Amino acid sequence: MKRVVVVLMLAGLFMMNIPGEIALGKRELESIIIEVEDDAHKWKEYIEKYHPRVEVIQVYDTLLQGLALKGTVRDLERVEKSDFVEQSFPEQTYQVHINESVPFVLEDKDPFRSTSYTGKGVKVGVIDTGIDYTHPDLKKNYKGGYDVVDLDEDPMETLETQGEPTLHGSHVAGIIAADGKLKGMAPDAELYGYRALGPGGIGSSVQVIAAIEQAVEDGMDIINLSLGSSVNGPDWPTSIAVNQAVDMGVAMVISNGNSGPGEWTVGSPATAVKSIAVGASTPPIQIPYLYDSLSRKAIPVAPMMGSVPWDLKKTYSIASAGLDIQISNNLRGKIALLERGEITFTEKAMMAQKAGAVAALIYNNEDGKLQGAIEGEVTIPVASLTKQQGKWLKKKIADTNNWLDTKYQTHEDTIASFSSKGPVTWNWDIKPDIVAPGVAISSTVPGGYKDLQGTSMAAPHVAGALALLKEAHPDWGPEKLKAALLSTATVLKEENGENVQPISQGMGRIEPLEAIKPSSILYNGRLAFGRILDDTETRETTITVENASDETQDYRFTIPKQEQGVRFQLPMSFALQPGEKKTVPISLSIHQRNLQLDESFVQGWLELKDNHKTYQLPYLALTKKAEFPRAMGLEFTLKPFSDEEYQYKLYLPLAADVLEVDLYDPETLRYIRPLFMNEDVERGVVEGTLTEKEVGQDGTYLAVVTVKKDGVTQSFDTPITIGQTFP
Repeated sequence: MKRVVVVLMLAGLFMMNIPGEIALGKRELESIIIEVEDDAHKWKEYIEKYHPRVEVIQVYDTLLQGLALKGTVRDLERVEKSDFVEQSFPEQTYQVHINESVPFVLEDKDPFRSTSYTGKGVKVGVIDTGIDYTHPDLKKNYKGGYDVVDLDEDPMETLETQGEPTLHGSHVAGIIAADGKLKGMAPDAELYGYRALGPGGIGSSVQVIAAIEQAVEDGMDIINLSLGSSVNGPDWPTSIAVNQAVDMGVAMVISNGNSGPGEWTVGSPATAVKSIAVGASTPPIQIPYLYDSLSRKAIPVAPMMGSVPWDLKKTYSIASAGLDIQISNNLRGKIALLERGEITFTEKAMMAQKAGAVAALIYNNEDGKLQGAIEGEVTIPVASLTKQQGKWLKKKIADTNNWLDTKYQTHEDTIASFSSKGPVTWNWDIKPDIVAPGVAISSTVPGGYKDLQGTSMAAPHVAGALALLKEAHPDWGPEKLKAALLSTATVLKEENGENVQPISQGMGRIEPLEAIKPSSILYNGRLAFGRILDDTETRETTITVENASDETQDYRFTIPKQEQGVRFQLPMSFALQPGEKKTVPISLSIHQRNLQLDESFVQGWLELKDNHKTYQLPYLALTKKAEFPRAMGLEFTLKPFSDEEYQYKLYLPLAADVLEVDLYDPETLRYIRPLFMNEDVERGVVEGTLTEKEVGQDGTYLAVVTVKKDGVTQSFDTPITIGQTFP
């Protein structure tokens, strides 16, 4: 069983862009994880006998057959060249992507008056960048863990003395179980940290899988992974590992990703069928906008990541400061308007702050939204604007000495624009499963607290909610925990009153208190009917209904509104005794020529009622018009310990007649040369090797991946670097 390395991203810092795959050069590795061809224990004994200077730190035999080794580069190279080594994995860059969300989710200003459950005795593993277990809000509940990067039992966040510092894992851990100045979702849960990402976010997918295995072996009840990849497929190795962990009794919570709002953007491992994939919604937040009463123009402002809240209450004038700022009194008591460029956002904000500005607005120097972050000791609010908004403010307000009001609009229970959407390729599943608050979430970081946003922040709300459920029902396994949480979710609405699409929200926003004592539990409540290619076709799926109350209940489906070309066959009404389960079929017939809209998806909601509640069941079927990514996740690297041989991997959800990769100049888009071409390629993970001669001249290129199948051609591009050492 081979594993592959894939570039993943932490889903918390959604404003970062993932660069393309980067070629890695030979480096002085002090530790490495190898995958072996069969029994890992046999090869452990072999290495200890024939390579005595290499230390076997860990044996992995549950989710993969592998060994974690420490030694000099020269000694590790000798082991890596052995015939029994299937693959070894160099380090790769993972891009890192008072809490008002917890009271909102738990329905009370003081949430711990609303439930007696606090996650006591429940083990929650956080696979991430580590945990600052010295933080006053985390040290009480921290119980241990493992560092898969350094191969030791100290999963501390990376400190400045060790390289580029990290904070992501501590933020995630605080949302789950902070117990101090901040209160997490489950403040008495037992926290375990598994550091799979090192300085600046360095790691590999095999380290993530190894961390999952270690957490499973340590007896975790729940594991949170706030990370993901660009691979939208259910059978990528990290997704397979997640499903295996669920089969072994662990609830797996995965962030859905921050590549929204486009379709098909959910990535592995959130694509795992048995995972709980979590999208991001908004808690009650005040969205600020600037208002000019003379022109009656409103300009929404987007506070930058890491900025203090924009909470201006008075009317202020705006002063234009250009690209750079001269520290003078002309900014004192004003809002500084700055153009992007020359220096960093943080430097601009600090100069505005020193000049006495009450806030700073930074507008883009190119079309599109400006996405960025503020670091350091900036204490004034800093927000971003588009180029058009900034130019208008400069001309109409700053240059004419006009004043602006800050007004606020309350947003609640909307889908965050960055939250990734489904469906999933190949099995055409509905993801996310559920959503939770992921916008402007304050939590613990080394040395204090910080606001972050992303589906990384949404997932730990769900992990914490599961800890409450597990304490209330210690005999519930991951399947029942997931079903109870999904069954009781609140379906989010659009401004027009229509339900948000299933591929954006799954079954809705979490309602943990409802889930603790549901009247009914619905298994497989997300009704995925698959991809329909015939003009007329009928598909069937099933839902299992459990009466979780102490009384006999009647169940009945509401006949859906008739749509042209769409017909459902629903079960007759039925009754269930307390604790009784029943599996019922639901059929969907599609007549594609009669569909009213030229849509890729037939999706919507069915209603099922018991004696106490109406349940909304999302459904989805793909029409033959549906377009989806035919290739994704290209990774191109030097083989470990080699300067002459390259390896590539990518994912195809369907088989291809032709798969080819061509190189272009990234600046002029001029065609350079072919990289490789394969014919009659099977679906799934595609991998291979190329010699230095086959790869060609060193440089940075735009790799264009083209897939051809039955007359359909589709391409995507990503930057790659050949022959240069990763910095």
